Amino acid sequence: FTEEKLGQAEKTELDAHLENLLSKAECTKLWTEKIMKQTEVLLQPNPNARIEEFVYEKLDRKAPSRMNNPELLGQYMIDAGNEFGPGTAYGNALIKCGETQKRIGTADRELIQTSAINFLTPLRNFIEGDYKTIAKERKLLQNKRLDLDAAKTRLKKAKVAEARAASEQEVRITQSEFDRQAEITRLLLEGISSTHAHHLRCLNDFVEAQMTYYAQCYQYMLDLQKQLGSFPSTFLSNNNQSSSTPVQSVSTPSVLASASAPLPSVSNSVVTSGISELRSSSGSRKARVLYDYDAANSSELSLLADEVITVYSIPGMDSDWLMGERGNQKGKVPITYLELLN
Repeated sequence: FTEEKLGQAEKTELDAHLENLLSKAECTKLWTEKIMKQTEVLLQPNPNARIEEFVYEKLDRKAPSRMNNPELLGQYMIDAGNEFGPGTAYGNALIKCGETQKRIGTADRELIQTSAINFLTPLRNFIEGDYKTIAKERKLLQNKRLDLDAAKTRLKKAKVAEARAASEQEVRITQSEFDRQAEITRLLLEGISSTHAHHLRCLNDFVEAQMTYYAQCYQYMLDLQKQLGSFPSTFLSNNNQSSSTPVQSVSTPSVLASASAPLPSVSNSVVTSGISELRSSSGSRKARVLYDYDAANSSELSLLADEVITVYSIPGMDSDWLMGERGNQKGKVPITYLELLN
């Protein structure tokens, strides 16, 4: 082997077909390792958690169950919502968001479990099983080739007839052993094509698991959006902009485009008969504030949840608004934030 590296000895070359098979096997092993490792990173971004799972797997012990990131965020949101009060707009919204995050966390666990069984495990079995066998037989093939080349070198150097006859016999034996090992290695390497076919089926399973996961997440978020849409439209506006401003739509599937449409606003059906009577009578009533509201401009009145203010209507006023008074402060207030008191 050293003489070959130094160019002082001839080397028996493998046939082109066997060389191509060896190259294909090496390429398959290299990319299978990279895909497997990056899939593990995708499914579990935390390197410490991956190391912990690896250690428990090698010790043949079950890793302790812990909340994943969506579940942890969901629990924080639910706890915060209960602390702020489920009866308040923000507290209620936090609880709804937290429950959705926990459902996403459960879906994430299912994705990891399904992908590990149907995708990562077959890839790992190839690296730790089939390819190790191929590498072992390939190493034996190299040893048989070196034995053959060494015998050929001794035959060239033999000068005595007896030594030459012995060298020729050695060459025949080593050539036979080399040919046999080359055939064993070739048969193993030709199995790489069936490995590719098997990994293709595993890849389809992985894609299906991802599709299920993303579909679940989309449905959970769509349901959450509908629940949050039940809050007053002004509460949902951002930076005091009108909630009727369309959100940039998502291209392609129409079902996705519907998700990016404006959040549904509260219809005029929430205007109670009491408010209608208030407008017609030109009188005033006491009203309890349901949610906090920040005034968009000087003509509006900022509100705090659960406070009681005086409200009345003025001619020509928008049907979604009333005039509110708190002490010597007055301004427009949205009727969807109010509950009239008897």
